[in-house]
Amino acid sequence: MDDNNQISIVLKWPRKSINIDLDVKIPAQGVTAIYGASGSGKTSLLRCIAGLEKVKHCTLTFRDQVWQGAKHFVPTSQRAIGYVFQEASLFTHLSAADNLNYALKRANPGKPLATLEEVIELLGLAQLLDQFPDQLSGGERQRVAIARALLINPELLLMDEPLASLDHKRKQELLPYLERICHQYHVPVIYISHSLWEVSLLADHIVMMDAGRITKSESFLEAINKPDFPISQQENISSLLQCKVMEHNEQWGLTRFTLKGLSDHISGPKLIEHSLWLQQCDLSAGQEVRLNILASDVSLSLSHHQDTSISNILPVTIMSIEPLQHGLLMLQLTLGESILRAKLTQRSVDRLALSIGQNVWAQVKSAALIQ
Repeated sequence: MDDNNQISIVLKWPRKSINIDLDVKIPAQGVTAIYGASGSGKTSLLRCIAGLEKVKHCTLTFRDQVWQGAKHFVPTSQRAIGYVFQEASLFTHLSAADNLNYALKRANPGKPLATLEEVIELLGLAQLLDQFPDQLSGGERQRVAIARALLINPELLLMDEPLASLDHKRKQELLPYLERICHQYHVPVIYISHSLWEVSLLADHIVMMDAGRITKSESFLEAINKPDFPISQQENISSLLQCKVMEHNEQWGLTRFTLKGLSDHISGPKLIEHSLWLQQCDLSAGQEVRLNILASDVSLSLSHHQDTSISNILPVTIMSIEPLQHGLLMLQLTLGESILRAKLTQRSVDRLALSIGQNVWAQVKSAALIQ
Protein backbone atom coordinates (compact mmCIF):
# COMPACT_ATOMS: atom_id res chain seq x y z
CA MET A 1 0.00 0.00 0.00
CA ASP A 2 1.36 3.42 -1.01
CA ASP A 3 2.25 5.34 2.17
CA ASN A 4 1.10 8.58 0.49
CA ASN A 5 -2.31 7.14 -0.32
CA GLN A 6 -3.41 5.62 2.94
CA ILE A 7 -5.03 6.43 6.25
CA SER A 8 -2.93 5.41 9.27
CA ILE A 9 -4.54 5.13 12.70
CA VAL A 10 -3.00 4.15 16.03
CA LEU A 11 -5.58 4.47 18.80
CA LYS A 12 -5.58 3.50 22.48
CA TRP A 13 -8.79 4.64 24.14
CA PRO A 14 -9.99 2.99 27.36
CA ARG A 15 -13.71 3.68 27.71
CA LYS A 16 -16.31 2.56 30.23
CA SER A 17 -18.07 0.32 27.72
CA ILE A 18 -15.08 -0.80 25.64
CA ASN A 19 -11.30 -0.66 25.56
CA ILE A 20 -10.23 0.38 22.04
CA ASP A 21 -6.70 -0.64 21.10
CA LEU A 22 -5.83 -0.72 17.42
CA ASP A 23 -3.15 0.00 14.85
CA VAL A 24 -4.32 -0.13 11.24
CA LYS A 25 -3.58 1.27 7.79
CA ILE A 26 -6.33 1.43 5.19
CA PRO A 27 -6.37 2.64 1.57
CA ALA A 28 -7.21 6.31 0.95
CA GLN A 29 -9.12 5.24 -2.14
CA GLY A 30 -12.23 3.25 -2.92
CA VAL A 31 -14.66 2.14 -0.23
CA THR A 32 -13.40 0.78 3.09
CA ALA A 33 -16.09 -0.88 5.18
CA ILE A 34 -15.65 -0.98 8.95
CA TYR A 35 -17.71 -4.00 9.88
CA GLY A 36 -18.61 -5.50 13.22
CA ALA A 37 -21.36 -6.05 15.76
CA SER A 38 -22.96 -3.20 17.65
CA GLY A 39 -20.65 -2.02 20.42
CA SER A 40 -17.44 -3.17 18.73
CA GLY A 41 -16.07 0.39 18.50
CA LYS A 42 -16.86 1.25 14.87
CA THR A 43 -18.48 4.64 15.49
CA SER A 44 -15.86 5.60 18.09
CA LEU A 45 -13.17 4.98 15.49
CA LEU A 46 -15.02 7.04 12.89
CA ARG A 47 -15.50 9.94 15.30
CA CYS A 48 -11.74 9.99 15.95
CA ILE A 49 -11.07 10.11 12.21
CA ALA A 50 -13.54 13.01 11.93
CA GLY A 51 -11.94 14.89 14.83
CA LEU A 52 -15.15 14.77 16.86
CA GLU A 53 -13.25 13.05 19.69
CA LYS A 54 -9.90 14.33 20.96
CA VAL A 55 -8.27 11.22 22.38
CA LYS A 56 -4.96 11.50 24.22
CA HIS A 57 -3.32 8.41 22.74
CA CYS A 58 -4.14 8.77 19.06
CA THR A 59 -1.93 9.17 16.00
CA LEU A 60 -3.78 9.78 12.76
CA THR A 61 -2.53 10.64 9.28
CA PHE A 62 -4.52 11.07 6.09
CA ARG A 63 -2.24 10.72 3.07
CA ASP A 64 0.56 13.20 3.82
CA GLN A 65 -1.46 15.20 6.35
CA VAL A 66 -1.05 14.67 10.09
CA TRP A 67 -4.49 15.15 11.61
CA GLN A 68 -3.50 14.15 15.14
CA GLY A 69 -0.28 13.40 16.98
CA ALA A 70 1.25 13.72 20.44
CA LYS A 71 1.14 17.54 20.35
CA HIS A 72 -0.90 18.18 17.24
CA PHE A 73 -4.66 18.18 16.61
CA VAL A 74 -6.49 19.39 13.50
CA PRO A 75 -10.09 20.37 14.38
CA THR A 76 -12.99 18.89 12.43
CA SER A 77 -13.63 22.15 10.58
CA GLN A 78 -10.13 21.98 9.08
CA ARG A 79 -10.32 18.34 7.99
CA ALA A 80 -11.62 18.08 4.43
CA ILE A 81 -14.31 15.52 5.28
CA GLY A 82 -17.97 14.94 4.57
CA TYR A 83 -19.92 13.09 7.27
CA VAL A 84 -23.21 11.22 6.85
CA PHE A 85 -24.77 10.12 10.15
CA GLN A 86 -27.31 7.38 10.89
CA GLU A 87 -29.99 10.05 10.97
CA ALA A 88 -30.04 12.65 8.20
CA SER A 89 -29.43 15.57 10.65
CA LEU A 90 -30.68 18.19 8.18
CA PHE A 91 -31.54 21.71 9.25
CA THR A 92 -35.26 21.38 9.84
CA HIS A 93 -35.98 25.07 9.23
CA LEU A 94 -34.38 24.94 5.77
CA SER A 95 -35.74 23.40 2.57
CA ALA A 96 -33.76 20.64 0.85
CA ALA A 97 -32.39 23.23 -1.60
CA ASP A 98 -31.31 25.54 1.22
CA ASN A 99 -29.61 22.63 3.03
CA LEU A 100 -27.58 22.04 -0.13
CA ASN A 101 -26.77 25.73 -0.56
CA TYR A 102 -25.57 25.83 3.06
CA ALA A 103 -23.00 23.16 2.17
CA LEU A 104 -21.93 24.99 -0.98
CA LYS A 105 -21.19 28.17 0.99
CA ARG A 106 -18.97 26.20 3.38
CA ALA A 107 -17.31 23.93 0.84
CA ASN A 108 -13.60 23.17 1.14
CA PRO A 109 -11.41 25.10 -1.31
CA GLY A 110 -10.18 23.56 -4.53
CA LYS A 111 -11.80 22.05 -7.57
CA PRO A 112 -15.35 20.93 -6.65
CA LEU A 113 -15.90 17.21 -6.38
CA ALA A 114 -19.25 17.71 -8.09
CA THR A 115 -21.49 20.58 -9.11
CA LEU A 116 -24.89 21.19 -7.55
CA GLU A 117 -26.59 20.14 -10.78
CA GLU A 118 -24.60 16.88 -10.96
CA VAL A 119 -25.45 15.96 -7.38
CA ILE A 120 -29.13 16.75 -7.83
CA GLU A 121 -29.26 14.51 -10.91
CA LEU A 122 -27.17 11.73 -9.39
CA LEU A 123 -29.31 11.46 -6.26
CA GLY A 124 -32.66 12.19 -7.92
CA LEU A 125 -33.42 15.29 -5.88
CA ALA A 126 -35.08 17.55 -8.46
CA GLN A 127 -38.60 16.92 -7.15
CA LEU A 128 -37.56 17.33 -3.50
CA LEU A 129 -35.79 20.70 -3.49
CA ASP A 130 -38.75 22.80 -2.30
CA GLN A 131 -39.68 20.42 0.49
CA PHE A 132 -38.63 20.62 4.15
CA PRO A 133 -37.11 17.67 6.03
CA ASP A 134 -40.36 16.81 7.85
CA GLN A 135 -42.05 16.45 4.45
CA LEU A 136 -39.53 13.88 3.24
CA SER A 137 -39.33 10.13 3.81
CA GLY A 138 -36.36 8.69 5.68
CA GLY A 139 -34.69 7.60 2.46
CA GLU A 140 -35.25 11.01 0.85
CA ARG A 141 -33.75 12.78 3.85
CA GLN A 142 -30.68 10.58 3.65
CA ARG A 143 -30.29 11.34 -0.06
CA VAL A 144 -30.28 15.05 0.74
CA ALA A 145 -27.79 14.45 3.57
CA ILE A 146 -25.48 12.53 1.24
CA ALA A 147 -25.75 15.30 -1.37
CA ARG A 148 -24.88 17.86 1.28
CA ALA A 149 -21.80 15.85 2.30
CA LEU A 150 -20.63 15.68 -1.33
CA LEU A 151 -21.10 19.43 -1.84
CA ILE A 152 -18.76 20.13 1.08
CA ASN A 153 -16.09 19.04 -1.46
CA PRO A 154 -14.53 16.41 0.82
CA GLU A 155 -11.23 14.62 0.39
CA LEU A 156 -12.69 11.86 2.57
CA LEU A 157 -16.33 10.81 2.94
CA LEU A 158 -17.40 9.20 6.24
CA MET A 159 -20.67 7.27 6.46
CA ASP A 160 -21.87 5.99 9.83
CA GLU A 161 -24.51 3.33 9.12
CA PRO A 162 -26.47 5.67 6.80
CA LEU A 163 -29.14 3.02 6.17
CA ALA A 164 -29.57 1.82 9.77
CA SER A 165 -32.76 3.79 10.42
CA LEU A 166 -34.47 2.66 7.20
CA ASP A 167 -36.62 -0.39 6.54
CA HIS A 168 -35.49 -2.95 3.96
CA LYS A 169 -37.53 -1.42 1.14
CA ARG A 170 -36.02 2.04 1.72
CA LYS A 171 -32.54 0.49 1.96
CA GLN A 172 -33.05 -1.14 -1.43
CA GLU A 173 -34.08 2.24 -2.84
CA LEU A 174 -31.05 4.08 -1.44
CA LEU A 175 -28.29 1.53 -2.07
CA PRO A 176 -28.16 2.13 -5.85
CA TYR A 177 -27.49 5.82 -5.14
CA LEU A 178 -24.64 4.89 -2.80
CA GLU A 179 -23.22 2.53 -5.44
CA ARG A 180 -23.22 5.34 -8.02
CA ILE A 181 -21.44 7.70 -5.65
CA CYS A 182 -18.79 5.13 -4.79
CA HIS A 183 -18.09 4.35 -8.43
CA GLN A 184 -18.52 7.79 -10.01
CA TYR A 185 -16.39 9.90 -7.69
CA HIS A 186 -12.81 9.25 -6.71
CA VAL A 187 -13.18 10.42 -3.12
CA PRO A 188 -12.33 7.65 -0.60
CA VAL A 189 -15.23 6.45 1.54
CA ILE A 190 -15.18 4.91 5.01
CA TYR A 191 -18.48 3.11 5.46
CA ILE A 192 -19.56 1.73 8.83
CA SER A 193 -22.08 -1.08 8.92
CA HIS A 194 -23.05 -4.27 10.71
CA SER A 195 -24.88 -5.46 7.58
CA LEU A 196 -22.85 -7.78 5.37
CA TRP A 197 -25.45 -7.26 2.62
CA GLU A 198 -24.65 -3.54 2.43
CA VAL A 199 -20.91 -4.14 2.70
CA SER A 200 -20.90 -6.75 -0.07
CA LEU A 201 -22.42 -4.30 -2.55
CA LEU A 202 -20.07 -1.42 -1.78
CA ALA A 203 -16.76 -2.37 -0.17
CA ASP A 204 -13.36 -2.66 -1.83
CA HIS A 205 -11.55 -3.11 1.50
CA ILE A 206 -12.88 -4.39 4.82
CA VAL A 207 -11.77 -3.71 8.39
CA MET A 208 -13.41 -6.10 10.84
CA MET A 209 -13.72 -5.06 14.49
CA ASP A 210 -14.51 -7.01 17.60
CA ALA A 211 -14.44 -5.63 21.16
CA GLY A 212 -12.37 -2.57 20.18
CA ARG A 213 -9.74 -4.48 18.19
CA ILE A 214 -9.07 -5.13 14.52
CA THR A 215 -9.49 -8.79 13.59
CA LYS A 216 -9.06 -8.42 9.83
CA SER A 217 -8.03 -5.72 7.35
CA GLU A 218 -7.78 -6.72 3.70
CA SER A 219 -9.39 -6.64 0.26
CA PHE A 220 -13.07 -7.44 0.64
CA LEU A 221 -13.18 -9.92 -2.25
CA GLU A 222 -10.21 -11.77 -0.78
CA ALA A 223 -11.76 -11.75 2.68
CA ILE A 224 -15.19 -13.07 1.70
CA ASN A 225 -13.64 -15.83 -0.40
CA LYS A 226 -11.80 -17.29 2.57
CA PRO A 227 -13.43 -20.14 4.49
CA ASP A 228 -12.90 -18.42 7.86
CA PHE A 229 -15.01 -15.39 6.91
CA PRO A 230 -17.87 -15.23 9.48
CA ILE A 231 -20.56 -15.56 6.84
CA SER A 232 -22.60 -18.06 8.88
CA GLN A 233 -23.39 -15.31 11.40
CA GLN A 234 -25.64 -13.68 8.80
CA GLU A 235 -29.35 -14.45 8.64
CA ASN A 236 -29.25 -14.54 4.82
CA ILE A 237 -26.06 -16.41 3.93
CA SER A 238 -24.84 -15.53 0.46
CA SER A 239 -21.90 -15.70 -1.92
CA LEU A 240 -20.21 -12.84 -3.72
CA LEU A 241 -18.99 -13.56 -7.24
CA GLN A 242 -16.98 -11.17 -9.39
CA CYS A 243 -18.53 -11.39 -12.87
CA LYS A 244 -18.83 -9.60 -16.20
CA VAL A 245 -22.07 -8.71 -17.99
CA MET A 246 -22.10 -10.40 -21.41
CA GLU A 247 -25.58 -9.98 -22.93
CA HIS A 248 -29.27 -9.39 -22.28
CA ASN A 249 -32.01 -11.64 -23.66
CA GLU A 250 -35.30 -9.76 -23.89
CA GLN A 251 -37.30 -12.88 -24.78
CA TRP A 252 -36.22 -14.72 -21.64
CA GLY A 253 -35.95 -11.63 -19.44
CA LEU A 254 -32.47 -12.77 -18.41
CA THR A 255 -28.91 -11.43 -18.39
CA ARG A 256 -25.87 -13.64 -19.05
CA PHE A 257 -22.83 -13.14 -16.83
CA THR A 258 -19.48 -14.89 -16.97
CA LEU A 259 -17.20 -15.81 -14.10
CA LYS A 260 -13.90 -17.65 -13.97
CA GLY A 261 -14.01 -21.10 -12.45
CA LEU A 262 -12.64 -24.60 -12.88
CA SER A 263 -13.71 -26.71 -15.84
CA ASP A 264 -15.97 -29.71 -15.36
CA HIS A 265 -14.89 -32.74 -13.42
CA ILE A 266 -14.53 -34.86 -16.56
CA SER A 267 -12.02 -32.76 -18.51
CA GLY A 268 -9.92 -32.08 -15.42
CA PRO A 269 -8.83 -28.94 -13.56
CA LYS A 270 -8.59 -25.96 -15.90
CA LEU A 271 -9.57 -22.34 -15.35
CA ILE A 272 -12.29 -21.39 -17.82
CA GLU A 273 -15.21 -18.98 -18.00
CA HIS A 274 -18.63 -20.21 -16.91
CA SER A 275 -21.92 -18.54 -17.75
CA LEU A 276 -24.69 -17.63 -15.35
CA TRP A 277 -28.16 -16.69 -16.59
CA LEU A 278 -29.86 -14.53 -13.97
CA GLN A 279 -32.67 -11.99 -13.72
CA GLN A 280 -32.32 -9.27 -16.35
CA CYS A 281 -30.70 -6.13 -14.95
CA ASP A 282 -29.99 -2.61 -16.17
CA LEU A 283 -26.23 -2.97 -16.70
CA SER A 284 -24.07 -2.45 -19.78
CA ALA A 285 -22.41 -5.35 -21.58
CA GLY A 286 -18.76 -5.63 -20.56
CA GLN A 287 -19.37 -4.10 -17.12
CA GLU A 288 -17.67 -5.77 -14.14
CA VAL A 289 -20.17 -6.47 -11.37
CA ARG A 290 -20.57 -8.35 -8.12
CA LEU A 291 -23.28 -10.95 -7.95
CA ASN A 292 -24.72 -11.64 -4.52
CA ILE A 293 -26.21 -15.16 -4.57
CA LEU A 294 -28.29 -16.41 -1.65
CA ALA A 295 -27.15 -19.79 -0.35
CA SER A 296 -30.80 -20.88 -0.27
CA ASP A 297 -30.90 -20.44 -4.08
CA VAL A 298 -28.11 -23.01 -4.58
CA SER A 299 -28.74 -26.76 -4.67
CA LEU A 300 -26.39 -29.68 -5.35
CA SER A 301 -26.46 -32.68 -7.62
CA LEU A 302 -24.14 -35.66 -7.98
CA SER A 303 -24.38 -35.55 -11.79
CA HIS A 304 -24.89 -32.99 -14.55
CA HIS A 305 -28.63 -33.27 -15.20
CA GLN A 306 -30.02 -32.09 -18.53
CA ASP A 307 -33.68 -32.69 -17.64
CA THR A 308 -34.00 -29.83 -15.17
CA SER A 309 -35.53 -26.36 -15.27
CA ILE A 310 -32.38 -24.90 -13.68
CA SER A 311 -30.15 -23.26 -16.31
CA ASN A 312 -27.05 -22.66 -14.22
CA ILE A 313 -25.08 -25.83 -13.42
CA LEU A 314 -21.49 -25.37 -12.26
CA PRO A 315 -18.74 -27.85 -11.32
CA VAL A 316 -17.67 -27.30 -7.70
CA THR A 317 -15.79 -29.07 -4.91
CA ILE A 318 -17.07 -29.24 -1.34
CA MET A 319 -14.64 -27.36 0.91
CA SER A 320 -16.50 -27.47 4.22
CA ILE A 321 -19.79 -28.47 5.82
CA GLU A 322 -20.89 -26.41 8.82
CA PRO A 323 -23.97 -26.80 11.03
CA LEU A 324 -26.54 -24.02 11.20
CA GLN A 325 -29.78 -23.83 13.18
CA HIS A 326 -32.95 -25.86 12.66
CA GLY A 327 -31.29 -28.90 11.05
CA LEU A 328 -29.65 -26.91 8.25
CA LEU A 329 -26.07 -27.09 7.04
CA MET A 330 -23.94 -24.58 5.13
CA LEU A 331 -21.66 -26.02 2.47
CA GLN A 332 -18.77 -23.94 1.14
CA LEU A 333 -17.91 -24.88 -2.43
CA THR A 334 -14.82 -23.93 -4.41
CA LEU A 335 -15.40 -22.55 -7.89
CA GLY A 336 -12.07 -21.42 -9.28
CA GLU A 337 -10.90 -18.56 -7.05
CA SER A 338 -14.38 -17.98 -5.62
CA ILE A 339 -16.45 -19.63 -2.93
CA LEU A 340 -20.06 -20.55 -3.64
CA ARG A 341 -22.25 -21.29 -0.61
CA ALA A 342 -25.26 -23.59 -0.40
CA LYS A 343 -27.74 -24.03 2.45
CA LEU A 344 -29.05 -27.61 2.61
CA THR A 345 -30.97 -29.74 5.07
CA GLN A 346 -29.20 -32.47 7.03
CA ARG A 347 -31.50 -34.96 5.27
CA SER A 348 -30.31 -33.86 1.82
CA VAL A 349 -26.65 -34.07 2.81
CA ASP A 350 -27.17 -37.56 4.27
CA ARG A 351 -29.24 -38.76 1.31
CA LEU A 352 -26.56 -37.70 -1.20
CA ALA A 353 -23.75 -38.84 1.15
CA LEU A 354 -21.97 -35.53 0.62
CA SER A 355 -18.48 -35.15 2.06
CA ILE A 356 -15.59 -32.69 2.12
CA GLY A 357 -13.40 -32.92 -0.99
CA GLN A 358 -16.19 -34.37 -3.14
CA ASN A 359 -16.77 -33.07 -6.69
CA VAL A 360 -20.43 -32.18 -7.27
CA TRP A 361 -22.57 -29.91 -9.42
CA ALA A 362 -24.04 -26.68 -8.06
CA GLN A 363 -27.39 -25.57 -9.45
CA VAL A 364 -28.16 -21.84 -9.21
CA LYS A 365 -31.66 -20.49 -9.81
CA SER A 366 -32.00 -17.82 -12.48
CA ALA A 367 -33.86 -15.67 -9.94
CA ALA A 368 -30.96 -15.80 -7.50
CA LEU A 369 -29.41 -12.39 -8.14
CA ILE A 370 -29.89 -10.05 -5.17
CA GLN A 371 -30.57 -6.56 -6.51
